[in-house]
Amino acid sequence: MTKSTPAAKTSARSSESTRSKASGARAGAKVNPQASGAASETAVSAPPAPSRPKAAPARATNPPNENMPTPATKVDSKLANAWKTKAGRELSEPELMAMPEAEYMNDKQLDFFRARLEAQKEDLLSNAGETTEHLREDTSIVPDPADRATIEEEHALELRTRDRERKLLKKIAQALARIDAGEYGFCDETGEPIGLGRLLARPTATLSLEAQQRRELKQKMFGD
Repeated sequence: MTKSTPAAKTSARSSESTRSKASGARAGAKVNPQASGAASETAVSAPPAPSRPKAAPARATNPPNENMPTPATKVDSKLANAWKTKAGRELSEPELMAMPEAEYMNDKQLDFFRARLEAQKEDLLSNAGETTEHLREDTSIVPDPADRATIEEEHALELRTRDRERKLLKKIAQALARIDAGEYGFCDETGEPIGLGRLLARPTATLSLEAQQRRELKQKMFGD
């Protein structure tokens, strides 16, 4: 009978230890079916995460319609009715502008513009008289040539100003004649109302603003 040597026993024990470790590793690598089933049930039974509500689309704001009627501007009743109790030449500009459109160029308004044109005419005539007195001054008695030249230049400037005023006096006379004829306040080309605002700024106007712009454009294009 063969006796086992100590070296052979040591080798056998080492082989058994290696086999036991390998079998333990294989057992640990196996998945526990109960744990796997529990994890699957948990995954299935978990409720889905609530979804965020979608933001409502912003409503497009429509731009204001320009054709929509706008509320009429309120006019002070005192201003609107002042013309009924006052003379035309006593009306103020706001009272005149507050008058109804149906009263355009009635007797009160014609009286208002007649008084304004006559006052402007008197101012121009007064300025012309002052110019005549200044021109009568003898510049030859001024010894300094520089001072004399300055005075002469002032006289020349004053004469040019008086010449413009002379032309304006002619227009004022024509405007007063149109008032007497009942044609004042209406465009010479179209026959439409010139408008109180334009007449207040330029009492001698004979054309509406649109007609005046057309005439100026024509003069600019053709030089006539």
